[in-house]
Amino acid sequence: MSTPATLLAAERRLQAAQLASDVAALDGLIDDRLIFTGPDGKLYRKQDDLHVHRTGHQVMTRVDEEEVEVLVAGDLGVTWFLGRLAGTFGGEPFDWRMRYTRTWHYDPARGWQIVAAHGSAV
Repeated sequence: MSTPATLLAAERRLQAAQLASDVAALDGLIDDRLIFTGPDGKLYRKQDDLHVHRTGHQVMTRVDEEEVEVLVAGDLGVTWFLGRLAGTFGGEPFDWRMRYTRTWHYDPARGWQIVAAHGSAV
């Protein structure tokens, strides 16, 4: 069901999957058409995200949600996440406070999936 509560639950499943590098869960939460604008301004796709988790190139040790806003309009939803992320990327440590805006689409057969996202360091 496409409600704010189910979208919030999907956002939190995403955070848990990122922290655990759970590629199967991430695969289900990310639409095949995803386009993500990273903090570096580059565009990334679903396979890029799955690859860094699958290979261990990115390892998250912390995903601390400070706040999250949720908006649902029919089968579309948006989440605004603010929090601290830490871990390693390519063997280099990171510890960033980030804002993510994620656009989700709800499909009754698949549930909520991210179709577009943008991340910025704050």
